[in-house]
Amino acid sequence: MASVRQIANQAGVSIATVSRVINNSPKVSEASRARVLEIINQEQYKPKTGKLLTTNVAYIFTDAITLGSPYDAGILAGMSSGLEYNELDLLVLNAKSCRGGGETFQDVFRRKGVCGVIVRTTSATVAMCRAIVQSGLPTVVLGDEIEGYEPLCLDIDSRSASREAVEHLIGLGHTQIAFATNVVEDKDHSDRYGGYLDAMEQVKIEPNTKLHFRVPANRQGGEQLARRIAAMADAPTAIYVADPGTCLGLITESRKLGIAVPDQLSIVGFDDSETRYLTSPVLTAVCQDAHRLGNQAMRKLVGSMPDRILETEADDSALLAWFEVNESTGPAPVR
Repeated sequence: MASVRQIANQAGVSIATVSRVINNSPKVSEASRARVLEIINQEQYKPKTGKLLTTNVAYIFTDAITLGSPYDAGILAGMSSGLEYNELDLLVLNAKSCRGGGETFQDVFRRKGVCGVIVRTTSATVAMCRAIVQSGLPTVVLGDEIEGYEPLCLDIDSRSASREAVEHLIGLGHTQIAFATNVVEDKDHSDRYGGYLDAMEQVKIEPNTKLHFRVPANRQGGEQLARRIAAMADAPTAIYVADPGTCLGLITESRKLGIAVPDQLSIVGFDDSETRYLTSPVLTAVCQDAHRLGNQAMRKLVGSMPDRILETEADDSALLAWFEVNESTGPAPVR
């Protein structure tokens, strides 16, 4: 009896298309359905009892769901071509609530027809992420490293670009340099903080812990940050903010509070897309391409699936952040 792969080859379609026909999915053209069914009948193919062919890729959050963030939007956009190329569907799951009583993640994935998983994890949810990895499905992890499963993890190296950004501020004469990061910890944010410390230590500037802020990674968090800075007796003259949404709130609220950027406060932000061009002044930023990360995550996932095909045109070179100087940084003010 022919295999699903052999049927796909004979019909000139993907394995995913054969799977859809077998499972009576409406997402198949009538011509392809007829061709596949003809070969199935010729070969007298019968699916194994109890074995359902699956076409769902799960994008699973182990902490807060942040689909509205530029990072997640970029990831999903980058995944889209790989999903379409392999006729796969996207399923968004909340790891904290998707399991029924007594269910394992393996049970959930089987019930929901999941054939591969891309996990958004944080430092606080490593144990949950490990349980997902151990389900046995092809998995790619974004946001943190899981000890023992490093080959499954993927991120963009932002430490070097972060160091360059803080060196830029130091070169402008700033010594009171603050750092702001998300309230949720993960490897990406730790790398950005590491780059900040690297630059400060290189010129023997003792980091002032009173200038290290944790705020929610959104516009409201940035507004809160601006108000905190405005209330300080010895406020920083420059700040590196590790999240895009926070930067937007900080710049907008600073203007309302009468804090001139960059004359009174130089701001280096972080940008996952092209948000930096939407601010006034245009944001000096450490930049990463979340779209490309999503594309590579999908390629990595598909590469571990024996029945799928990689897109040949994708770029698999190193994922690195870069530093871009724009208008939101300037010389340290004289006090």
